[in-house]
Amino acid sequence: MTVRTEEELRAAIRREMPGVRADLERLVQIPGIAFAGFDHSHVERSAEAVAELLRGAGVPDVRIVRQGGQPAVIGRRPAPPGAPTVLLYAHHDVQPVGDLQQWLSDPFVAVERDGRLYGRGVADDKAGVMAHIAALRAFGDDLPVGVVVFIEGEEEYGSESLEDLLREYRDDLAADVIVIADSGNWDIGQPALTTGLRGIVNGFVEVRVLEQAVHSGMFGGAVPDALITLSRLIASLHDDNGDVAVEGLLRTPSAPLDYPEERFREEAGMLDGVQFIGSGRLVERLWTRPAISILGIDAPPTSGAPNALVPAAKAKFSVRIAPGDSAQQVYDALVEHLNRHAPWGAKVTIELEQLGEPCQIDATGPAYEAAREAFTAAWNGAVPVDMGIGGSIPFIATFQDLFPKAAILVTGVEDPETGAHGPNESLHLGEFERVCTAEALLLAKVAQLPA
Repeated sequence: MTVRTEEELRAAIRREMPGVRADLERLVQIPGIAFAGFDHSHVERSAEAVAELLRGAGVPDVRIVRQGGQPAVIGRRPAPPGAPTVLLYAHHDVQPVGDLQQWLSDPFVAVERDGRLYGRGVADDKAGVMAHIAALRAFGDDLPVGVVVFIEGEEEYGSESLEDLLREYRDDLAADVIVIADSGNWDIGQPALTTGLRGIVNGFVEVRVLEQAVHSGMFGGAVPDALITLSRLIASLHDDNGDVAVEGLLRTPSAPLDYPEERFREEAGMLDGVQFIGSGRLVERLWTRPAISILGIDAPPTSGAPNALVPAAKAKFSVRIAPGDSAQQVYDALVEHLNRHAPWGAKVTIELEQLGEPCQIDATGPAYEAAREAFTAAWNGAVPVDMGIGGSIPFIATFQDLFPKAAILVTGVEDPETGAHGPNESLHLGEFERVCTAEALLLAKVAQLPA
């Protein structure tokens, strides 16, 4: 086997990038949305396309698998004698596009503007898929490690069948190092390893005060309506400063990074004059403290609403929980809070939708140092930072439980301008090449570690 030098791998990635981009654009054309109500034949097409890409990249054993959910792809290439094995994870499904009128171009046709490629899934996470393909192509027949490529098909829909898949194929997926390409970097030109992710608790709370709607003039002033009642209950979730007021939720320190307020305001699209909520450093509020949001309310629409007291109203809540906390304990604390703060004796019903555990990674040891060296080289001397993200990838905790001896590296292609899940999602093409280069260099460095 020929040992590839850093310069040879850089040159190989440069050579492969036109084909990698073309294949990425073809993947973007497949609207593989795993959400209920969408045509899941496109998810099947997406899995088939990924399987074909893996075969073309020199992975001999490729299977499309499922455990009651959407199709995932597993590809295996055995390790050379004495070499370690690396699991490469990404997902091929995408978010729904939302309001088409907010897109500047067809979301399923990749379009380049000002050095960025636009389209649904172009960054989250089809570029993650193609980063793995690019690294494999760069080595060709001289891959110095074993690889298991695992491309999931329903991550955006909550990975409902993922744990069953991981348990069913646990032996096939076993690896020394796991690379999860589904996060991002701190900034354009500044790479990062994600070492902390918040967990998630989603559910519904309903308040009921009447058996049926009644005349607002005849009964208003003595009888509460459900909307005012629900509003007061929701308001109890935060104190006047905007900090979460539910007792017992964990708050921990965060990485020593400075998140400039103006940068964050611009990235969030906050309107002039709107203030931040909560206390502490921005990175703590976003990464290592709980956050509660109300995602929707079921109530009569204002158009055509009668002069009647609403008997019941329902809200969907989403709680992001700090690394180190327990999703079940947070849910129990929230239930206790909502029942205790029910205004005026209203009947409260709480329904759980989803629990997802947070994740904290101890990013020390040989594999992490190899990653930092690879990233520093790919970004021409920019040393990667350790960062958290406020979003949740609950299955990382599952990987930690099932593969406790593996070093887990959470990487990605996104940057602050990507806009994942929103309209006009985009990928910085220069950063994408650096990501591909970094992964190739990482595999070369991991090959030098003991199996």
